[in-house]
Formats: sequence, C-alpha cells, structure tokens
Amino acid sequence: MAHDLLIKNARVITPVAAWPQGWLLCRAGRIAALGSGEVPDFNNGVETIDARGLTLLPGFIDLHVHGAVGHEAMDANPDGLRAMARFYAQHGVAAFLTATWTDSRARITAALETVAELRGPQPEGATLLGVYLEGPYLNPVRCGAQSTTHIRRAERDEALAFLDSGAIRLVALAPEFEENHWLISECARRGITVSAAHTAATYDEVRHAVALGLTHATHTYNAMTGLHHREPGTLGAVMASPEISAELIADNIHVHPASMAILYRAKGPDRLVLVSDAIRAAGMPEGEFQIDERTVMLRDGAIRLPDGTLAGSGLTMERALHNLIEATGEPVETLWKTSSLNPARAIHIADRKGSLEAGKDADLVLVDDQITVHLTVTEGRVAFRQNI
Repeated sequence: MAHDLLIKNARVITPVAAWPQGWLLCRAGRIAALGSGEVPDFNNGVETIDARGLTLLPGFIDLHVHGAVGHEAMDANPDGLRAMARFYAQHGVAAFLTATWTDSRARITAALETVAELRGPQPEGATLLGVYLEGPYLNPVRCGAQSTTHIRRAERDEALAFLDSGAIRLVALAPEFEENHWLISECARRGITVSAAHTAATYDEVRHAVALGLTHATHTYNAMTGLHHREPGTLGAVMASPEISAELIADNIHVHPASMAILYRAKGPDRLVLVSDAIRAAGMPEGEFQIDERTVMLRDGAIRLPDGTLAGSGLTMERALHNLIEATGEPVETLWKTSSLNPARAIHIADRKGSLEAGKDADLVLVDDQITVHLTVTEGRVAFRQNI
C-alpha cells in the first residue's frame, strides 16, 4: 500500500516550469502537493527522500513493449508479466501496455485474458495498463518480424471478441485494407486508440483512416511506406498529420539519429512518443531467443531474425530519452513529454498520468544528467531505488 512520501531538493520539471530546487509530496498514491524552493513543514511520519539535485520527471510510460528478462506477453504467464513489470520499473517505467504479436486467435486470446486478470500495479514493478494489440490485421508486405502465417484481415467475430476482453487500449493495424475500416471506427467508438502499423498505405489511405478515427503511428519509419516527393506515403502522412502521434524506437539501430531529429522537427515535442518495442531478450545476455516458433539472435545490441530483419529491441526507456536528447540537441526540459505525457495522451489517460501535477497519480522517476534512473515511484509506491 502507498504511504506518504516526500521528495525534496530535486530539480522538478512540471508542465509549466522547471524548478532548479523543488519538492513533491505523495499521499494515498497521488501527487498531493508540489512546489519550488524549501519544503513546507509537513506532519511527522512522512518518508523523505533527499534527491540531492537529481531531476524529478513523471514516470515513463512505455506504450509498446512485448517483453524482457526472458518473458513476453504472448507467454500468457502472470509471473512473467510481473517480472517484466519489475524490470521496466528499474528503468524508470511507471506504467506500460504489454504488446502482443501476430498469432493464432487462441494464443492472442490467452494473452488478453491473462492481462485482463492482472491489470493494475505490480509488486515492486510498473503498473500494467492493458494490451497493445499489434496485429494480426497487418500487411504482409511490411510484416517486419511479424509472422506472415497468421496475418489476416479484421473479421468481426474474432476482432470483437478481442475488444470485449476489456484488456485492449490500442490496436495497431494496416489501414489500407477496406476490411479493417470497420474496426477503426469501432475502436474509436469504444475509446481505444488505433495506430497505423506494418503498412504499405498511401498518403490518401492514411488520411482516410484518420477520418475514421486513426490517431497514432507504430514505430515510425519502421515497417511502413517511406516518404517520396510525389507520393508522401505512410511516413509523409504521419509527419504531416497533426492528428497522429508518432512512436519512435530511439535505439540508434531502428532509426538513425538524424532521422530522429527530422521526425522531432515534423511532430514537435507534443506529438512524438518514445517506445522501447523491447522483446524477451531485453535485459538478457547475448544469445538466441524465441518469438513464436522462430529464433532471433541478440548481438551487439540488435535483435534480428536469421535473415537480418530487426525483431523488436533490447531498448529501455531511459536510454531512449537519452538518445533523443543527443539526436536533437534539445534539453530534457523540452523532451520529457515524449516519455510520459505524450503516451498518456495517446491512450486517453492524461487526466491521471503523464505529468507532475497535483491530483495525478504519483508516478515519478529521479534521473541524473545522463538520464540514469535512481528512483522509480509507481502510484506512490517505491518500485526501484538505487544510490539515493
């Protein structure tokens, strides 16, 4: 259970200002008060952490993460999900959506049911918010590491059963297929975010999907039609459409730093969303790992299928933010939203998560100048603490 917690002597970054010295009080799992300067006199019994000048940010929200430390959502294993949540918290993540892979109806259903039962704060770990349904309604031409064996169009009985599980917060699909259009509209009606993913959509096809309710793009640049001056393609539509929030895997492998900077300039600090897209190899030594019936290899920081295709990542969110800062030259005071508030907005939970404001969930992370994590607090509970 969360108890009163006070963090003092921190550089506090809020939506309206960055205070060189500030404090924040957590009470009953929420941010009760925060301010600049010296700490007011609170009642005794409040646990106090002296930040010693470290930077206090909102806890990271990873919308798109499949697994870590040998586990994945598709295993449908509660213990595995808890282990993933602990690992994410060690890297500053306060809340996450766990992502599925394209697979059979039975395996996807098992993953959804497991998450539906386990949702919420995890012991010494990040809060499990729900599911990021990546596929199976994709385009095999842009399959990436998704299994072409199971890629299909959105059939109503199956897709509605998935949605009715209550676990899904985001559906990633190929918007160019007419058979998928009804699902975009149905998700929008239910308040479920729809993302363009593994797609060969033209600019006009993406714009039509936006009119139906699409508002997000999955791992921008990767597994989508690129930008051409006569056919802007999926990438051009993502960059040019203010309605679309754009994910970025900022591991310096999936996307070149210069391309990160270009996307940032196109979308700005309010529409860019950092994600890890990490799979079970994250946090593990180099070697071979399974995704569905296939084997991938983690080597030199990259995870690939035998043919060289990238298969997710071993990225963690604090490194993603660090890499974006390096790529753009922008300070953390500008880019913090990309790891917290923007993902919260993307799945419609910014009223309670994603920024340091009184009344919101006490999701916090303390980092140093290199964005190394020293403390993670999830809904008022200390989930990770190191050298602080």
